[in-house]
Amino acid sequence: MRLVRKFLGLAALLAFAPLVAQGPAPQPKVETESSAAVAAAPTPGGGHALTADDLSAWLDGLVPYALARGDIAGAVVTVVRGNEVLFERGYGYADVAKRKPVSPQSTLFRPGSVSKLFTWTAVMQLVEQGKIDLDADVNAYLDFEIPSYDGKPITMRQIMTHTAGFEESLRHLIGDDPATVMSLDDYVREGRPERVFAPGTTPAYSNYATALAGYIVQRRSGMPFDDYVEQKIFAPLGMADSSFRQPLPRTLAPMMSKGYELATKPAKPYEIVYPAPAGSLASTGADMAKFMIAHLNGGGPLMSPRTAAMMHDYRAPGIDHLDTMALGFYEQWVNGHRAIAHGGDTDNFHSYLWLFPEEKIGIFFSMNSQGTPGSSLAVRGALFHQFADRYLPGPEPRGQVDEATAREHAAMMAGNYSSSRGPVRNFLSILDLLGQTTVSVDGDGKLVIPGVPSLADQPRDWEEVEPFVWLDRSTGERLAAEVNGGKVTRFSTDMFSPFTVLMRAPWQYNAAWLLPALMLALGIVAITAIAWPWAAVARRRYGVALTLEGPARLSYRLSRGFAWLALAAMLGWIALVTAMMSDLNALGGTYDWALYLLQILTPIALLGLVGLAGWYGWTVWTGGRKWGARLWSVLLVLSALLLLYVGFAYHLIDFGTRY
Repeated sequence: MRLVRKFLGLAALLAFAPLVAQGPAPQPKVETESSAAVAAAPTPGGGHALTADDLSAWLDGLVPYALARGDIAGAVVTVVRGNEVLFERGYGYADVAKRKPVSPQSTLFRPGSVSKLFTWTAVMQLVEQGKIDLDADVNAYLDFEIPSYDGKPITMRQIMTHTAGFEESLRHLIGDDPATVMSLDDYVREGRPERVFAPGTTPAYSNYATALAGYIVQRRSGMPFDDYVEQKIFAPLGMADSSFRQPLPRTLAPMMSKGYELATKPAKPYEIVYPAPAGSLASTGADMAKFMIAHLNGGGPLMSPRTAAMMHDYRAPGIDHLDTMALGFYEQWVNGHRAIAHGGDTDNFHSYLWLFPEEKIGIFFSMNSQGTPGSSLAVRGALFHQFADRYLPGPEPRGQVDEATAREHAAMMAGNYSSSRGPVRNFLSILDLLGQTTVSVDGDGKLVIPGVPSLADQPRDWEEVEPFVWLDRSTGERLAAEVNGGKVTRFSTDMFSPFTVLMRAPWQYNAAWLLPALMLALGIVAITAIAWPWAAVARRRYGVALTLEGPARLSYRLSRGFAWLALAAMLGWIALVTAMMSDLNALGGTYDWALYLLQILTPIALLGLVGLAGWYGWTVWTGGRKWGARLWSVLLVLSALLLLYVGFAYHLIDFGTRY
């Protein structure tokens, strides 16, 4: 929980005081086209004319409300059209404590994974120069080897479309200690994750793969990555207030916005993104406008129109009817208009960049706070769809599946699903067991899918418009499923489909039964462990001797002792994963000592418990014990076997610190 109910009115007033003034911060007037000076081009479908005045009226109503509702400190919005900045404005505060307003010209934001667009731009520059082949084995450009998957290498095209097949890499992802910054050379070697999907088959977002692309840029250009971006991208565009360097150069550090969990909480330290080409950029709204203008105008000074078109127009294979990847950008269709885009999130900053190439319109939006649960995604989604509805309207989506078929298809969707983006072959794969998506059907036969609600906190209303294609009519977002052999095997939504799909969980990993069974097994082992000293105290108090003798007594004591060891191991894993997920600094190796300890303890405890519980059960069944003892011995053996299965299935019985 990140919000606590306020019981005192005065305390609530003080807590939310920073939000009262969260309207547009005072900004110098942008001398670009305005509705008073330049007649805007007609907008198809009866929408509003896209002018600076209309944008101001609309955004000044939407953004302050959204920030206040989400407890977000500040934001910046930049809109460009053609080769001009149409609108740029800051909202709220860059520093809440000092009441420093956000400025689009002089406040730096961390756009997170929007940084990847600069890395992909650098790659395409080298493609244009003939130094990188999009379809060659990337090992040709490396001084170490990425192992093949079933004999298949990966290509830069697959890296740029997030289909290289890497599992999620969380070690050395993000932190806040400048002393821990890693060189790109060290990161790509130490951080290499396993390949878990055949290349080109499964969208699975990968920060590591982007860092690998940045390393290839570094090697093929003969320049350090930071130098390359500064000289080949920032300098030609005049982006003087932008940097990938960590920590920030001294000249830019005073311009940096603070980052927040909530506007009503203290500011957080500057974040260090270890796979720097994937997310370390700091930039102003004004500088991001220059980048958007270049891409909207055939690559501007960065690349030829042919190379820009190659980058923007590509459509990677994916789930039919859904948005997919271009080269580096992911597409988003809205109201019949195609946008290419990229979102970005650090712990504290949450951003999005959208380009409409045909209309030559670009939007950059960034917030400096995590906000209340789900708010950062809801705000960005609302801004995008409301912008499109206002300025780029289109025909209402049509189509509807008959009710009986819709109910049948919804029932086929029901079940548990695992994300393609996540750890698979290390101990953090346990997160999948704890976080699978459960699709269900409500009383009206409609899909119920946990996810991001609307800005008004309303759940999505999915209506089937084609076989296995659903539509949220309030946003136009689609959900589609793939069916093989009469069964739904995977699905996604437009919001995530370019880079993530949800795959039906195999029965042996299905949390619907496995998670309750695991909880029951832990309960049985815990009762077994706790009952041992409890029974000993009771016997001593009442002067009753333990009746077991010989092997029966020894197996009883050892099985109870190993129940304590198994319980300690499992609770240790819970504590370790919780600590690592609650403090991303801990993903850099802080708890390696605990990880090694658990990796030694777990196989001893779980294998020992299985063997000793089995031995104890044998003595119970052959020793004429009562039915209660016999039943409990069976439950203990089954519980021990389940814990052992979970240990192997989720790599708790393993060794190493690559995760």
